[in-house]
Amino acid sequence: MSARFRSGLAALRGTKRAVPARAAPGAPLAEVTDLRVRLGGREVLAGIGLTVRAGEVLALVGPNGAGKSTLLAALSADLPAASGEVRIDGRPVADWSAPELALRRAVLPQSAAPAFPFPVRDVVGMGRAPWAGTERADSDEEAVAAAMAAPEVTGFAARPFSALSGGERARVALARVLAQRAPLLLLDEPTAALDLRHQELVLRICRERAAAGDGVVVVLHDLGLAAAYADRVAVLHDGRIAADGPPAEVFEDGLLSRVYRQPVEVLPHPRTGAPLVVPVRDADPGNPGGGRSAVRNAHRA
Repeated sequence: MSARFRSGLAALRGTKRAVPARAAPGAPLAEVTDLRVRLGGREVLAGIGLTVRAGEVLALVGPNGAGKSTLLAALSADLPAASGEVRIDGRPVADWSAPELALRRAVLPQSAAPAFPFPVRDVVGMGRAPWAGTERADSDEEAVAAAMAAPEVTGFAARPFSALSGGERARVALARVLAQRAPLLLLDEPTAALDLRHQELVLRICRERAAAGDGVVVVLHDLGLAAAYADRVAVLHDGRIAADGPPAEVFEDGLLSRVYRQPVEVLPHPRTGAPLVVPVRDADPGNPGGGRSAVRNAHRA
């Protein structure tokens, strides 16, 4: 971490602030009750109820415009509710100061780029700002190093953030969230810019954080990733939750076909048994055995 950035963090240190107590496994970290959010005169979320618990990965899935990112923004207190309530660590989000809230939840938006070409190490170190003035402020170096190692960005710690590719920036942004070490992680499409290897890496990190006792809420478009890594999925449709539960129970042909307006089949993975969601396609004119029958034959094989 550069001397300039370290001095900036030091300037934030003042009166010691209390560190949040660790939640028991299964305890609610965030609760949403009858949440309604309006944007541009339109009701984007209509009566949402949801609980996020310590030790679980909760995937928010659904078609474009269903309200996934809006729900995540409301959970993070970045969007106000028209009505209803969002609670984090047992208190309404509006009752927390910004520094207190930052100790309890970390947010990865879809796109966030520093305005200046900070080195990667400093960008990750920004995640430590909430801990200034707490008993764990001296853990910054260790926390930043571990956060960079997890999504494999240590190798370009000294490079300017602005010189990175889109996928590299996405992994650095995730490292910043990990460095924050909040018990609730709110991740909006963290795999969107990533290749196959790093998509899997990011979801493994989500599972590791849940195993360590954190709650992870992740917006995903890839239903296969959601089925493989999430403990629960909430399927959003037209601003409401159409279904909420384990992927094996929620992912079924009729529901997904209706929500996505695309016929699908849900098949068990031949090795893990996790649901595989496959679009139903017309047979290829050059392959009369294609389409639905080909999928079924491949599965039987």
